Order: sequence, then structure tokens, then C-alpha cells
Amino acid sequence: MMRRRHLLQGAAALPLAGPAAAQAARKQLRIAFPAPESTFDPPQTNSDYYSSTLIAQILEAPLSYDYLARPARLLPNTAAAMPEVSADGRSFTVRIRPGIFFADDPAFKGRPRELVAEDYVYSIKRFYDPKYNSGDLYLYEQQKLPGLSELRQKALKERKPFDYDTPVEGLRALDRYTFRLTMGEDDPRFIYRFADAAVMGAVAREVVEFYGDEIGGHPVGTGAFRLKDWRRASRIVLERNPRFR
Repeated sequence: MMRRRHLLQGAAALPLAGPAAAQAARKQLRIAFPAPESTFDPPQTNSDYYSSTLIAQILEAPLSYDYLARPARLLPNTAAAMPEVSADGRSFTVRIRPGIFFADDPAFKGRPRELVAEDYVYSIKRFYDPKYNSGDLYLYEQQKLPGLSELRQKALKERKPFDYDTPVEGLRALDRYTFRLTMGEDDPRFIYRFADAAVMGAVAREVVEFYGDEIGGHPVGTGAFRLKDWRRASRIVLERNPRFR
């Protein structure tokens, strides 16, 4: 997911030392970013490249890419299969694979937390929440998902918290593992959004509510890594997620 140039820079940064240090170094990758990260919360990154690169290691989108294919092609990630696309190209039905779990976090109160369809519905709705003033909202709003812009405008007009619980036609969970996204305008390129963790990475509602305004420093996902340590614009440490399948 990271550009090859960055990986080579990271490999060159590994220190030379004795056998024990060399073995430990083989399990580490150090990367120097030329610009600081901003946040690890998708709606608040505003397309920041380095933050988005890191988010993609922690959160997961329904789809990914087969990078070895020529040309590169989409393939299921947390999804059980490729989305079912309606005949008019405006509706995508996605079934999530059962048995995928979020990394352990205090927000889950010691219980394993399975990824479900509602997590994707909630994660996408967060871009519409005026609280976050997301600069990436246009990625969804230009597709005119029925009902979502209306929810946002209602929150702004009434000066009340965004209503996550009201079902809308443009985005809804059909059952525990299936959600459907419906657009007001067709866009043959929109399916590639399903492979972008920076705009469609799943977060759990209880994690967002648990950390509140500090959510940008507490990304909890189902990806291969989790955030172990973060000193803003100075040091970021990711470690393997033991729950990763």
C-alpha cells in the first residue's frame, strides 16, 4: 500500500548492529515521512496522504486490490464477494465476511467485537456529521446518496447532534452482515471507493463514543496493525494486530 520508494527509504534506515539487533531489525520497518501526519480519524484527514497511508494499515475497507495483476484489479477484503451492482449502476450491495474482529480495545470492555454491516453504515455517515466538518464529504455528497445530505442539513438547521439512527434510503444495513449503498447519480468509478480505507475504513461506534474528541489518536480497526505509540509529528509505532485473521 505504501509506495515502493518509501519502503526503500525505510529499509535504508535500519541500523547496523550485532546479531540480536539484526534479528530484531528484520522484524521492523522504519519509514521517514517528509510531512507530519494530522489525525488517524478518516473524516478528519481531509485527504492528508500520510495520515491516510497509516489509516490503511489499521482500518479496512470492504475491498482491496490485487496489485500483482496487470492491470491491477479489485478483490474482496472484508467483503465475502464483490459487491452486487444494480442494473442502473446506482446501487451496491455488500456482504461482509462473518468472523472478522476488531483489535482489542478498552471501549469493548474486554469482549471480542465482530465487524458487522452496521459498522460501515456508521463509518460513512460520520462524513456527514457537521461535528467533523469533513473536507472529504464531497466524495460522497457528489453522488447524492438519498437522505444523507438531508440528515446533515437538519442537524445544521436545528443545531442538534447528527442523527445516526434514522434509516435512509442511500445507506442502510439489510442484515447483520449486509449493507447497501444507493446513489442518486451513477458513477462507474465509485466502486473503487470501496477499496479506500481512508474514506470507507470501518470503525466501531462504541470506540468513537468512548474516546470522543480524542478519537483521532485512537484508531481501532480490523487491519493487520494497531497503533501502539504516537507522539504527534515525531514518532508513530504500529504493531501487529493479534486478532488479524
